[in-house]
Amino acid sequence: MAISLINSIVSWVLKKRVHQIELFLKYPNEVQSELLMQLVRSAQDTVVGRKYDYKSIQSYKTFTERVPVVSYEDIEPLISRTRLGEQNVFWPTNIKYFAKSSGTTNAKSKFIPVSTEALEDNHYKAGKDMLCLYLNNNEESQLFTGKSLRLGGSKQLYEDNDTYFGDLSAILIDNLPFWVEFSSTPSNKVSLMSEWESKINAIIEETRNENVTSFAGVPSWMLVLLNKLLEATGKDNLLEIWPNLELYMHGGVAFDPYREQYKKLIPSTDVKYYEIYNASEGFFALQDQNYSSELLLMLDYGIFYEFIPMETYGTLQQRIIPLAEVQINRNYAIVITTNSGLWRYLVGDTVRFTSVNPYRIKVTGRTKHHINVFGEELMIENTDTAIAKSCEICNADVIEYTVAPIFMDCKSKGAHEWMIEFRKYPEDMDKFRQVLDETLQSLNSDYEAKRYNNMTLNPLILNVARENLFYDWLKKQDKLGGQNKIPRLSNQREYLEQLKALI
Repeated sequence: MAISLINSIVSWVLKKRVHQIELFLKYPNEVQSELLMQLVRSAQDTVVGRKYDYKSIQSYKTFTERVPVVSYEDIEPLISRTRLGEQNVFWPTNIKYFAKSSGTTNAKSKFIPVSTEALEDNHYKAGKDMLCLYLNNNEESQLFTGKSLRLGGSKQLYEDNDTYFGDLSAILIDNLPFWVEFSSTPSNKVSLMSEWESKINAIIEETRNENVTSFAGVPSWMLVLLNKLLEATGKDNLLEIWPNLELYMHGGVAFDPYREQYKKLIPSTDVKYYEIYNASEGFFALQDQNYSSELLLMLDYGIFYEFIPMETYGTLQQRIIPLAEVQINRNYAIVITTNSGLWRYLVGDTVRFTSVNPYRIKVTGRTKHHINVFGEELMIENTDTAIAKSCEICNADVIEYTVAPIFMDCKSKGAHEWMIEFRKYPEDMDKFRQVLDETLQSLNSDYEAKRYNNMTLNPLILNVARENLFYDWLKKQDKLGGQNKIPRLSNQREYLEQLKALI
């Protein structure tokens, strides 16, 4: 009775936020414009604010004329000054935390500033909103009668000149109110373990006898944990361990390639899957509808958004547009201005708008993670969808994959070379390859044109990876667990050659 009462009270408190969300749904561009001016006014006396004379900026137009679009490399000297102890450089309040992120394309670590405002008004606000929207859509939920299992990177924090750096998940755990630990599992001590394989075993021991009603984490790494849990318990599916399971919140990589595997692990149509879109730089969007893969762009999280149409990205004709000018079904690179002092910062992600009333998106890939060696403009969204359809038709399961170009030479045309690790092999590998190629052509007209009569591209080449190949590659790179992910697409052959060397 007491647990049921707690569930009702917490649900009521969280759902009060719905009215604030409705405000930015109704006035999205006005909310964004006001937010930009608030950010500019807040930082007018910082080093950056004085450099670009923020005091005299009164409009978006002036802001764009004065403040350049930047990458991490452009602002790294300013971040280094703050990490050495100087404050009021790019944000007025003290920056104590830095989320360490190396991504998948660059071995050099990035240190993304995380302000107190970003913790409260972005990351934690988003965490509450995820629950708020889910509960608003599912009135009979008993989510808070049990615990939420969290799986993050969560390596320990390191101190340097009175500032701290580490995985974003470690920063979030370090700042959570004490009562949050009572509603989640595993314990903070286990969550912050650095050694991935020992951590997985510890999580299994702590969670196997808990009443887990939800879990959250990257689909690929969560699969590793859940399969090991079933192995350790001897159970056939998760509902035999956690009968009250009702929600999985996932992000980090596309869910489609893993969907069928989760259906087997959780044989119930009642369990909901909610996608989120966050990064070290901030929390951007989340699913607000049952049974939908579209993500609602959250406009009152202290982040001002701009977009670069991908057809002009990196060219002399590059255009940067505000939210009000985006169009549906076009790919855009994201530019953000944040309450951590990132000013017109290129995140490196690409999105496609599925709706502009309200603004809903799908993440399509990375600006550096696509293949356009032959003008085919192949995006991760294309390959993820094609993998999912090929698995469905050929009754297969894929664990991981990566794709690289085979460059033209004077004797041969180009092609795409795939490395795929299967959990369940297709009965006919040639048919799988054919379905994959044909599906890509149906999804991407540029790829189709290059494949027409093998004019530019020969049929794709498919390599079948040995068991645990991608896991071993990540282990060798010291990138097991957390937000680390396989580079799905690359214009170079570096990753593919490294994988082939491990075979």
